[in-house]
Amino acid sequence: MNAMQLFAVPDLPAVQPGDDIAALIVDKLAAAGAALQAGDILVIAQKIVSKAEGRLVRLADVQPGEQARSLADVVGKEPAVIQVVLDDSNEILRVRRGLLVVEQRSGWVCANAGVDRSNVQADGESEYLALLPADADASAAALRARLAELTGVAPAVIINDSHGRAWRIGTVGVAIGCAGLPPIWNQRGLHDLFGYELVSSEECIADELAAAASLIMGQSNEGRPVIVIRGYAPPDLPPAPARTIQRPAAMDTFR
Repeated sequence: MNAMQLFAVPDLPAVQPGDDIAALIVDKLAAAGAALQAGDILVIAQKIVSKAEGRLVRLADVQPGEQARSLADVVGKEPAVIQVVLDDSNEILRVRRGLLVVEQRSGWVCANAGVDRSNVQADGESEYLALLPADADASAAALRARLAELTGVAPAVIINDSHGRAWRIGTVGVAIGCAGLPPIWNQRGLHDLFGYELVSSEECIADELAAAASLIMGQSNEGRPVIVIRGYAPPDLPPAPARTIQRPAAMDTFR
């Protein structure tokens, strides 16, 4: 492989709770004269998966507790928003002005447990917040199975989200759900151009694909939440879920 193609599924509508994302993808590809092919990889924005699965919280319905109110004074966010973050977190890891880093319930270490209000429509009386999918690996597997049912083609599926990094400025797309491909390529034992054996190299394939797709998705009003990656051939390794990317707490130098 020395080239691959990435393109957005065009004209997807705003996703609502209960929508069949796989059917929307198939319909919009067909309308554009395209179709899924064997070997395709779909990268799907977390936000539309969360919407379809009803992972939405109406802010006006949230009653913040004492801990949320206390943290809100430090962080500088609304107490109700902090409460939503706490409710979907296992552990608080960092707190300072403008920053609340937690371990989200699925194990992802990220700011605000991935809770976000961008591109989530209010109801006229209150804003809604979107949570991460309850199990993004299961969501990816379900979408893959549904696409296979509709088309006979079972593309690999990555669900991505935008996360910051502790040591670098700016967010990047990362995989929080994965089905149909190996997310990690352990290259220990391979050799470089000069014959030196690799002793610590592990490539996070799923994150690299998620980041590439995020460049086309955009971060604001682009409206391109599904990207098709064509021409990438993953290594011949067993597929695994995205949760295998998570570094054990004892090995996490951030903690």
